[in-house]
Amino acid sequence: MNPPRGSRKAVHNPVELTPVEIDFAKSLVIYEDKLILALNKPPGLSSQGGRGQVHTLDELLWAFARPGKARPRLIHRLDRDTSGVILAAKTKPAAAALGKTLMGRKFRKTYVAVVGPGAPEPFTGAIEAPLRREEQGREAWMRVCGPSHPDAVTALTLYRTLAHSPAAALVELRPETGRMHQLRVHLASIGRPIAGDVRYGGALTLAGAPVPRLMLHAAALEFPHPEGGAKRVEAPLPPDIGALIAAAGLEPKGRAPR
Repeated sequence: MNPPRGSRKAVHNPVELTPVEIDFAKSLVIYEDKLILALNKPPGLSSQGGRGQVHTLDELLWAFARPGKARPRLIHRLDRDTSGVILAAKTKPAAAALGKTLMGRKFRKTYVAVVGPGAPEPFTGAIEAPLRREEQGREAWMRVCGPSHPDAVTALTLYRTLAHSPAAALVELRPETGRMHQLRVHLASIGRPIAGDVRYGGALTLAGAPVPRLMLHAAALEFPHPEGGAKRVEAPLPPDIGALIAAAGLEPKGRAPR
């Protein structure tokens, strides 16, 4: 589902949303309490502004602002074409607490992706490869590099194969570090780029069907709740990834992806 687009030509604070935009924003909610808000971000919607974009999830959070109050604050981001769980805080203390636990690597993020050709070898394992950032103009991307490179940052991804065929595989991913494009670059580095990932060599067709976008979904997020205890939020697979999984014969046997 694509976000509705208004006719605004500039971004103002607070943003005045149309009734259609407010309804759309509220339809994304998968969990809410007095301190936090979790949404299922659709593909094609940027988390925040950048490169001249004026229609973002950050703007849509004004749908949840109380009169005279600030909107909820995003705690982390997802790439524009990545779907799934994204978390926001409703208060400054909650945002500070969640930001601290995120920096302390106490968030556990679980993704699912369609990759190819075939499954990673071995089926379950870890990709531990340092990354470095490259820039050209306004474009930025990540590259695998040696640990001695002056710009190297550590990066670790755990993965397991849920289903596979000769052409593709459905994999579950858990990033232990939070580098830009980490999952995309790590999978490409082992010869199994994510389908639809134009930047890092992903297939644009699979099982005779076009791949509509980056086939990466943030399926679950576990984190310490600001009031104590642990919270887990899950987002169902979007229709486009579900359709590609079915077309490629990648339905997991037994337990569904978590």
